[in-house]
Amino acid sequence: MARRRSRKQRLPQDPVTAEVESLSHEGRGVAHIDGKAVFISGALPGEKVTFIYTSQNRSHDEGKIEEVLTASPDRVEPKCVHYAICGGCSLQHLSSEAQIKYKQQSMLDGLKHLGKVEPEEIFEPMTGDAWGYRRKARLGVKFVIKKDKVLVGFRERHGGFLADMNSCEVLHESIGVKLQDFQTLIYQMESRDSTPQIEVAVGDKDTALIVRHLKPLSAEDTQLWIGFAEEHNFQLYLQPKGPDTVHRIWPETGDVSLYYEHKAFDTRVEFGPQDFFQVNSSINIQMVPRAVDLLKLTGTERVLDLFCGLGNFTLPIARNAAQVTGVEGDLVMVKRARETAIANGIENTDYFACNLMGTEQELKSQPWLKKQYDCILLDPPRSGAKEIIELFGKLKAKRIVYVSCHPATLARDAGELVHTHGYKLVGAGVMDMFPQTAHVESIAVFER
Repeated sequence: MARRRSRKQRLPQDPVTAEVESLSHEGRGVAHIDGKAVFISGALPGEKVTFIYTSQNRSHDEGKIEEVLTASPDRVEPKCVHYAICGGCSLQHLSSEAQIKYKQQSMLDGLKHLGKVEPEEIFEPMTGDAWGYRRKARLGVKFVIKKDKVLVGFRERHGGFLADMNSCEVLHESIGVKLQDFQTLIYQMESRDSTPQIEVAVGDKDTALIVRHLKPLSAEDTQLWIGFAEEHNFQLYLQPKGPDTVHRIWPETGDVSLYYEHKAFDTRVEFGPQDFFQVNSSINIQMVPRAVDLLKLTGTERVLDLFCGLGNFTLPIARNAAQVTGVEGDLVMVKRARETAIANGIENTDYFACNLMGTEQELKSQPWLKKQYDCILLDPPRSGAKEIIELFGKLKAKRIVYVSCHPATLARDAGELVHTHGYKLVGAGVMDMFPQTAHVESIAVFER
């Protein structure tokens, strides 16, 4: 006899009162109801709130704040009028000072509890522009028939729909104040229902757009985009299919490379609109000098720069070292890094393409790994650098600077460096690369 499928449990509809105890790594308030953890969006430690359940699971529940009954002294009024619905930010209700303290504690807790290590020195937190800082983004686009309106922006905090917004306080001003202009433009198009995304990249001087379109654009629609780009001084690219189909249509001719500068090192890094680069310029121009300083270079060292990308660290290091070897998994980025070094008149760098998260056998065969280095800098993705760090023992570098975008993998890798490879954690600190979010960027230095 066939069993009936169990009905999905109906969520409680009435608001529930809770005392918020702490802040999760995602920036949500943590409370306990009948001994079960509840993660509440918009709640802060020390607050008494009412909330509505949004999901219930075996291990924990989730909810969104309904009313603040007793507010934290760190609570502030969000600057963005769309903050309540947009999922692009999660901490605008927490003061900037409290945000950076929370991020620092998140890093320290991870190092202590996951890596079983503690830094000898905690660096002063690095802060920069809190608003209008984001120079790289993918904006969703959707024509909503029922609203007879085009939406442009980020997804809602709860659910998969695009938020109805006409500005963004964290996007660079060349884009953030113009979302309504994008909406007006796309609404006029014949293909307004087949444009799902606009990718944005902002350099020191110029802003580029990559418009994804699922159907060929008519001559009229193409001209609308060109006119818009000319009016707002955008570089304009179209993407009809995959990433390799991206092509520029405005300006039609001339060198329109995006770039950013490290004036302290007399270097300029050129990049394409699809390339990865640090989104917060005010932090990047502080972070790179700090990393170079932490390497304690005298001009005679051989340095290994892992996950080097376009050469964000490689070129400034090269101004202060004898030789720098950059390693990156993306072939296109490696090619750009070589070209950028030549353009800057830097001749003491070499570059290799390698999957740094490959198997031990794959990594051991790499020619650059057969050399000796005095110092190592690495800036891995969120997954960390577990695979390559396992091979650090034979390199015997005297100093390692680790730039991290995830406190848990930093903690794991720090534990490996200290407990397996004989390094000590000299210092660590956080950098507010993504203000108004729970994202934690940090830098740590290890000494043999």
